[in-house]
Amino acid sequence: MDSFELSDRSRQVLATLVREHIESGEPVSSQMVASNCGLGVSSATVRSVLVHLEETGFVHQPHTSAGRVPTDQAYRIFVDMLLQDWRPGRPPPGVEHQLRRQAGRLALFDDLLAGVPQAVSKAAHQLGFAVADDGGAVLEHIQFVPLEGSRLLVVVVARGNRVTQKAIEADEQVRPDDLVQAANYLNTEFGGLPLRQVRAAVLARLEQERTLYDQVLARALKLARMSLDQLPAQQTLHVEGLASLLDETSVSRATLRALMEMVERKERLLYLLNQYIDGPGITVVIGDEHRAPGLKPFSLIAATTVEGARVRTVGLIGPIRMHYSKAIALVDGTARAVTRLLRDVH
Repeated sequence: MDSFELSDRSRQVLATLVREHIESGEPVSSQMVASNCGLGVSSATVRSVLVHLEETGFVHQPHTSAGRVPTDQAYRIFVDMLLQDWRPGRPPPGVEHQLRRQAGRLALFDDLLAGVPQAVSKAAHQLGFAVADDGGAVLEHIQFVPLEGSRLLVVVVARGNRVTQKAIEADEQVRPDDLVQAANYLNTEFGGLPLRQVRAAVLARLEQERTLYDQVLARALKLARMSLDQLPAQQTLHVEGLASLLDETSVSRATLRALMEMVERKERLLYLLNQYIDGPGITVVIGDEHRAPGLKPFSLIAATTVEGARVRTVGLIGPIRMHYSKAIALVDGTARAVTRLLRDVH
């Protein structure tokens, strides 16, 4: 059952139960919900609502005589309700003060971002992370070198003399002269653009011009798509505060070890973040919504800002039973503060 299928009363009861469980960590009684939900209804009425919520998978009862606890679905509804009325704010004063102090000493984009996870982790007592993406490498030129049969070596030279080579399998064998023509077209059209923009432009043109009559143009775009599809992203991930989760009793040691391995293999965590985040704004991934089994005992909260070609993400990973309103305010406010400070620095 989706959140929009719940009545307003059921949503209010559920939100109250989630808030009370976050505070206490204990099963919540119908009497407690009735006293705090603001609906002016009896505990018997609340009990009836909770029975329905249990039948539809939003709460469960650990013991027959105990109160109820929320499921991951309940947390999702609770967070969606928070985000419906969300208003951007500022991070806690201590966090912004720490960032301003760093900005006064550093003039490099990535240097400032490196200190953000520690500030977030210290404020939330959870694992903090920051992703810096400077817009990706800028294309200088691309070259296609024929290998055996239809195989090609693609050489991509980016600004700063960064060279990436990749072997691809073309749809057909291509004559050397045609490869030169294709490369000339791509270099003329896209030279000087960030690779991310080149990828997007190539895909857009292929989509708009499905029936290309110009074979050189069609071949160039298809080769570019194959060449740029899996080039490494120019992203930097900073992570701090794994030790903050060691005292979290709801998380097993085995789970923490799995998370530690993911943090150590940053490319895996980066891959997941890129799967979750598709634009600016707040992203919240809760429990079973995670694609990686090692993250299912956790919630991930991230705030992403985009300024020109630069993308910045600030986030945290913590137990599912967390203070979502405070955590969202922290990462959102910090991401906005980083954007303001980097403008001042540059």
